[in-house]
Amino acid sequence: MNKHFSFTVGLLMMVISTAFSNSTNYTIENNFISRSISTDGNFRTVEIANKLAGKVLKPNNSIEFKLRISKGTHIEGSDVILTSKDFSFKKVITNSSNKMGFLLNNKTHGLWVEVFYELEKDDFYIKKYLVIKSDKAVTIERIDLEVVGLEDIYQPYKMKQITSQGPAKWRPGLGQPLYTTKSATFWGIEFPAAYNYVIEGEGYCGYQWGKELKNGDAYTTYKAVLGVGDNSEFIQDSFFNYIDRIRIRPLRLQVQYNSWFDFGQGVTKENFGKSVAKINDELVVKRKVDPLKAYVIDDGWQDVHADWKDKTWKVNKKFNPTFSTSISNVTAANSSLGLWLSPGCLFGAQPAAKNYKEQGLETLGNWMSMAGPQYMQLLEDRMVEFTKEGITYFKLDGIFGHLNTREFELNGQQYGIPYMSQLDTEGFTANDIRLNDPIYDELKSYYLVAGTERLMEIFKKQHEINPEVYVVISNGAYLSPWWLQYIDAIWMINAGDAAGGSNRTEELVYRDGVYYDTWITEKTQFPINSVFNHEPKKTSTGESKEAFSQYLWMNLSRGTGFIELYVKTEKLSDDDWDVLAEGLKWSQDVFPYFKKSRMHGGNPKSNEVYGYTGWNKNGGYISFHNPSEKVKTYQVKLDRTLGVTSNKRYIISSPLKNANEWVEKKIGKEDILTVDLKPGEVKVLNFKN
Repeated sequence: MNKHFSFTVGLLMMVISTAFSNSTNYTIENNFISRSISTDGNFRTVEIANKLAGKVLKPNNSIEFKLRISKGTHIEGSDVILTSKDFSFKKVITNSSNKMGFLLNNKTHGLWVEVFYELEKDDFYIKKYLVIKSDKAVTIERIDLEVVGLEDIYQPYKMKQITSQGPAKWRPGLGQPLYTTKSATFWGIEFPAAYNYVIEGEGYCGYQWGKELKNGDAYTTYKAVLGVGDNSEFIQDSFFNYIDRIRIRPLRLQVQYNSWFDFGQGVTKENFGKSVAKINDELVVKRKVDPLKAYVIDDGWQDVHADWKDKTWKVNKKFNPTFSTSISNVTAANSSLGLWLSPGCLFGAQPAAKNYKEQGLETLGNWMSMAGPQYMQLLEDRMVEFTKEGITYFKLDGIFGHLNTREFELNGQQYGIPYMSQLDTEGFTANDIRLNDPIYDELKSYYLVAGTERLMEIFKKQHEINPEVYVVISNGAYLSPWWLQYIDAIWMINAGDAAGGSNRTEELVYRDGVYYDTWITEKTQFPINSVFNHEPKKTSTGESKEAFSQYLWMNLSRGTGFIELYVKTEKLSDDDWDVLAEGLKWSQDVFPYFKKSRMHGGNPKSNEVYGYTGWNKNGGYISFHNPSEKVKTYQVKLDRTLGVTSNKRYIISSPLKNANEWVEKKIGKEDILTVDLKPGEVKVLNFKN
C-alpha cells in the first residue's frame, strides 16, 4: 500500500471519529417521535420528527425556554426576560436511550438551569423539565418550558375570562394544549394552572409561579409534553389518548345516588338510609342492576355552628360523628359512602367561613382561601381522615367560587402568595367587579396557581390512602385535562345545577346547549367522558315511559363515566324504576365506547339535530335528538370524524322502540346513515360487529 495513501486514510478516519465523539447534536427517539438538540452556539431544538405522520419539524426561532425573573412580583420595573440564548452550555449531564440532560449557566444573573428530556419506549410523547438553581435570591415570575416557532402551531381554545363577577362567565383558559395544523403535534404543560398560548407563530407553554428562589435552592418545574399523532385532523384524539395514559386513575363507570334532589339540606341519617334501601331494592335486587358505586350525602351534614378552629367540617347531630349508621346502610347495599364538601366553605357552609374570619384564619371575602396555610392544612387533615374512614367519593363544590361569583387573594404576601401592590387594589373586595378587567389577570392567576398546587397535594394524599377513591371538583373549578392527573371528573362549569325547561326537550336543549358551547363553539380540550353534568334527574312521576326513556338515554349517551342519579326515591313508579334500570344496564354495556365519546351534529339551541357517539374496534353507539317542532331527516357518515376506525361491518340494534327501521341491518365504515326524527324525538342506535 502507498504509504502516503495509508497515512491520509488513517488521518481521515481519526477526524471522522473525533467529529462523532465531540458531536454537538443529541437525539432522543423511539419508533414514534424524536427530538434533536444542538449545544453548538445557542442551546436549542433543531429538529422534531413525527414518525407516525412522516413529518419533520424545524423550529424557526432557536429558543428552548424562557424565564421572567425579578426582585419580587410587587416591585415594578425589576423584571428581566431571559431565554435559552442568554445561557451558555456547560456540559451534558446524562445521555441515555430514554433521558437526556444538559447544564446551562447565566453568569450575569447567577442562574443555573438543568434541562432534561424523557422518552419511554412505547410513548408517543416526549417530556421536558427544568431544574433551576440560583447563586442569589431571585423571584421567578413565569417559566415557559417551550417557546417554539412553528408555522402551523395554533391555540384551539382562546377564551380567557378570569372574572370575579358574571353568571357563566368563568373561563380562565388555564391548562389547555396547543396543536399544529400540518405536522400533527400537541404541546402543553402537565399542570392544570399552566397558560399556553400562541402569538405570531410562536407557541408558549408555561405557567406563572411568582415565588422567590433563595441562594442555593433548586426548583424543579412541572413537565412540558410534546406528543405526536398520525393525522393533524385528528390530533385531539391523540391528545386524549395521552391524557388517558397519564390520568391518576383509569376512566371508570361511577354510578351513584345523590341526596340533594331528594332532601336538599333536610337530609338525615334516617331518610338517607331509607333512600339507600329503596334504591338498592328497586334497582339491584328486583331489576338486577349492578350495585351502585356510592350513595352520597350532599349539603346538609356539616355542623356550621360548631367551632372548626381545631378540626374543620365537623358533623352535625343529624348523623353519627363518623357516619357509622350511613356506612352500615350503604355497606348493606354492597356500596360505599360519598360526601359533598365545599373546600371554600360556600353554599351551606358559608356561616363557617364567617366564623373563621373572626378567628383570624385565611378568608377572602365570604369564603376561604385555597392557598391559606392554616385552613388548607385543616382541610387536608379532614379529607385525609374521611378517606381513611372509608369515604370513597368526594364532591368538592365551591373551589374558587361558583357560577356567578369568584373570589381572589389580592394581599396574600403574609402567607407567601405573590402580590402586586403596584396595581393599587387597596379597597378592593375579593370579588370586586373591577377585577373583571384583564389588567388584573396576572395577579388573579398567581392565586389560582397557588390554590391549584395546594389542592393537588391533598388529592395526592387521598390517592395514597385509597387508590380507588373518586374525586369530583365542581363549582368554581376549571376545565383543564391535566386535572385528571389528580381527580376523576370536573363539573361542566358554566351551567346551572338544574336543567331548566317546561318539558324534557327543553331540559335537554339547555344542558346540551352548554355542551355545544363548551366543546364545539369554544373548542374546550377536555374529554367529555370525565364531565359531571348534574343529571339524570327524576323528581316526579306521571310522564310516559317513552318520554322518560328518550330523556334518559339521551342523557346517558353523552358518554360521561360519571352518572349521578338525582331522584326523589319515594315518588318514582314501577315504570320509572324499570326505565332507570334498563338505562343503567345500557350504560354498563356501552361504557367501553365512552372513552372516545364526542358530540356530533348542529346546535341544540338553534333547533338543529345533534347527538353523541362513542366507538372502539368492537362497535359503538350514536344518539340523535331533534329539538325542533318539525320532522327532520339527518345524515351522518360512519367515518373517523365520528370515531369509527375499524373496517368491520356492524349489526344495528336499539335500546328504544322507535328505531325499528334500522334494527338488524348491517352497516360499515364510510357508509351514510339516514335517520328520520319526529319533533322532539330521541333515537339511539347500537352497533356491534
